[in-house]
Amino acid sequence: MPDVVRTRREGAILEVTLDRPKANAIDLKTSRLLGETFQAFRDDAGLRVAIVSTAGEKFFSAGWDLKAAASGDAVDGDYGVGGFGGLQELRDMNKPVIACVNGMAVGGGFELALSCDLIYASEHSSFALPEIKAGTLADAATIKLPKRIPYHVAMDLLLTGRWMGASEAHRWGLVNEVLPADKLETRVWEIARLLAGGPPLVFAAIKEVARKAEAMEFQDAMNWITKRKFRTVDELYASDDNMEGFRAFAEKRDPVWKGR
Repeated sequence: MPDVVRTRREGAILEVTLDRPKANAIDLKTSRLLGETFQAFRDDAGLRVAIVSTAGEKFFSAGWDLKAAASGDAVDGDYGVGGFGGLQELRDMNKPVIACVNGMAVGGGFELALSCDLIYASEHSSFALPEIKAGTLADAATIKLPKRIPYHVAMDLLLTGRWMGASEAHRWGLVNEVLPADKLETRVWEIARLLAGGPPLVFAAIKEVARKAEAMEFQDAMNWITKRKFRTVDELYASDDNMEGFRAFAEKRDPVWKGR
């Protein structure tokens, strides 16, 4: 039997693959494994980009494992360090994460994709939040989705539980690109390699500022940047990398980012 959570490392890129037939559903144990994996990625200075993928072509992930719940897995149990799916509540995740969605992203599987910074999907992929039909709350999606797509579209998905195809998801800006299934992985790795060659301290600052500024007034957030109150901004402005781009331009060469 394959490992439920597999990793593949190429240079500064880590691919995390969930392989849990038949629907890549996530129980408590799997969520904790994912959390440990993403935490290790976050804390490894040699890794700069993560790809989140799943095995098979029918389901990206069906979300919460209802069979496990029926067998005693508590819905409010210990999901692990990163919350459900290991990623959506992981603190200080200041590295880019790419979702490679090939198949149905349902409920918590949809929320796992929403926890990523970029989403690439195959043409046959689809998205749904059926929790309303089970009389429960799609908690993370209710918080995140109205901030990602127009409010009325997000409410439509949340209130009806209907399916959204990949092309519609792309039209609303939820998905970055839609590709044929046989070209999806190649494109995701192309983007991952592009990001792996970018300035990691700038990426970290972008993610922290974007995340924390959501709860701040615009001018307050700008003042925090100017006064270097964001930890990642302070680290960036004090780094060698902060001047490397200017030096590289003046010397007519490609910048060499060292993350320090």
